[in-house]
Amino acid sequence: MAAVLALRAMSRITRKDVERTAELARLSLSADEIEAMTHDLDRILDHVDQLQALDTEGIEPTAHAIPLATPLRADRASPGIDPDLALANAPVREASAFVVPKVIDGEEN
Repeated sequence: MAAVLALRAMSRITRKDVERTAELARLSLSADEIEAMTHDLDRILDHVDQLQALDTEGIEPTAHAIPLATPLRADRASPGIDPDLALANAPVREASAFVVPKVIDGEEN
C-alpha cells in the first residue's frame, strides 16, 4: 500500500502525453478537458497498481463470476437469401443492389 501511495504523489501521465494521444486520435480537447483527462488517466493507473498489488496466486482465471456453459452450434454453410426477397422493401434498387445516397465527397459514379 505504501508503494501505491508513493506512486500517487508523482503523476505518470503528463499533459504532453494527453495532448499527443489526442492528436493521434484526432481529438480536439480544450485546456480544461486535457487537464481533466490527465487527472483521470493518472487515477486509472493508480487503480491498476492497486489491482496488481493483490495476491492472485492460486486463483484460477475466469471470464465470468459463475461457470457458464457456452452453447455451440455446428458451423455449416446455409443457402443465402434470395436477392428479390432481400430487396423486396428497398425504397430504391438497381438490379440486385440497394441504391443509397452518396456519403463520401468526391466519389465518382
